[in-house]
Amino acid sequence: MSASPSVHEQVALRLAGLEQRYTPMRQALVATLADAGRPLSIPEILASNLELPQSSAYRNVTTLIEAGVVRRVTGVDDHGRFELAEELAGHHHHLACGQCGTVEDVAPSPRLERAMAEAARVVAEEQGYEVTGHQFDLVGRCPACRQAAD
Repeated sequence: MSASPSVHEQVALRLAGLEQRYTPMRQALVATLADAGRPLSIPEILASNLELPQSSAYRNVTTLIEAGVVRRVTGVDDHGRFELAEELAGHHHHLACGQCGTVEDVAPSPRLERAMAEAARVVAEEQGYEVTGHQFDLVGRCPACRQAAD
């Protein structure tokens, strides 16, 4: 998914709401995350964007999180990973490799979404919650780690 002009416009508006500018560094970060198709760690962002200084990457990711443009994705290792907010990137879930730490996006099928909605309804009913959304992350081994283990 490449960052479309409308994504850049939405990001600029969200940043303006915080009296922040949509600088070329922030535009590069948004484009890098949009093009990746999966959550990236800061080292992966830096490797994909050589002109971005490390200190700027952390500072700008923090600003983009505050603006609701980027969200942190919890992985299975010590590295935080970042992706565009669901409103900008579309609804999806994650597969995380418990061995190498890679996190991949998974586009949900209608069947999976119906099952998730029913499961959320049951849990909410049992616990007295009102469910307003969901995140679904599966942990396992990626194909490369599976092949290396065989």
